[in-house]
Amino acid sequence: MNISVTKAKAQLTELVRRAEAGEEVVLTRRGRPAVTLKAVPPSIPRRLTTEEKQARFLALMDISRRAAAIATPGPDAAHSADFLYDEYGLPI
Repeated sequence: MNISVTKAKAQLTELVRRAEAGEEVVLTRRGRPAVTLKAVPPSIPRRLTTEEKQARFLALMDISRRAAAIATPGPDAAHSADFLYDEYGLPI
């Protein structure tokens, strides 16, 4: 499909959909092909090595241990908004 850049501005979303579906979309300038829209192939994630998995696990355990050491207890959910009310349960 050939379409001028000027006309493509109004239909960009549709043109991207067509390109993703595999259709060749060529944008023209003054009747000459200027650019081609084509879908980017999906990337395949790299598999982690055993050492990388173990290093990530140990890092997460270290972060969890540190967080538990510095965590301070706060109000539970049932009492988290008590400061908004007086002793009679009326809004302050």
